[in-house]
Amino acid sequence: MAARPELLPVLQGAAVRLSPRPLEKPWGRTVLGPWGLDLGDGRKPIGEVHHCAAGDDPPLLIKTLFTSDLLSVQVHPDETAAKARGGRRGKDEAWVVLAAEPGAKIGKGLIRDSDAATLRAAAQDGAIMDMLHWHDCAAGDVFFTPAGTIHAIGAGVTLFEIQQNCDVTYRLFDHGRDRPLNLDDGLAVADMRAWVPPAPLPSPGPGRELLIAGPSFVLERLGTGGGRLVPPAGTTLWVAVVSGTARIGSDPLAAGEVWAVTAPVQVSGHAELLVTYAGGTVVAGLWIED
Repeated sequence: MAARPELLPVLQGAAVRLSPRPLEKPWGRTVLGPWGLDLGDGRKPIGEVHHCAAGDDPPLLIKTLFTSDLLSVQVHPDETAAKARGGRRGKDEAWVVLAAEPGAKIGKGLIRDSDAATLRAAAQDGAIMDMLHWHDCAAGDVFFTPAGTIHAIGAGVTLFEIQQNCDVTYRLFDHGRDRPLNLDDGLAVADMRAWVPPAPLPSPGPGRELLIAGPSFVLERLGTGGGRLVPPAGTTLWVAVVSGTARIGSDPLAAGEVWAVTAPVQVSGHAELLVTYAGGTVVAGLWIED
């Protein structure tokens, strides 16, 4: 049985807003909308906002992406492949769509089984775009992209990206942009099997929707009317604000913000929040509704 809220102390400094760092991208946008935190200047195309956590090497990184054009077709290494190259971890990632223009799509996984020779030829002539499974997307949709999954994000999408903190991307096709491709490395780590839809996940408790359950991170969605976040000792929760009017402790929340929560903290008001934490174990008692 979960502990009652009144028995859980709220600590000073339990929640810290992460610093947003905008990055220009050729496929970015000059108008960022309600999740842009007023970071755009109307001239430079901002494609990503990195929400930077304290510490030298946090296990997770959350970004907000704003696309006006197709991103490259790419793939990321898993833990074994990354460590063989001297890295600390692989790169699983998930996307939660915040807004999508009509016809917006996300490419994830292959339509059918393939092989390295076929994929190499398709990457060289662009036919790899037709081999991807293109999913229609709308606000609220969730896509989990484990390491090894060939993928591409389409134009007209705003989303939160939750990923392992690994800066290794192997581009397979880049729509003629003047950037190097990484065919040898990418094909060495790519999953060449056809994409299979994931099974639905059970709710871990009242007010909680389980979106991703490991192995590298857990992702939940809270539709909150008030309650308390209760991270286990030594665990950091990353909390991304989708919408609503609410406070975390005494601080107001704004759409597009990301917070780090390291001790029990009260959330008041009404908001939709994404909560993620490292590892593959779903935490019982993480959220206690008022």
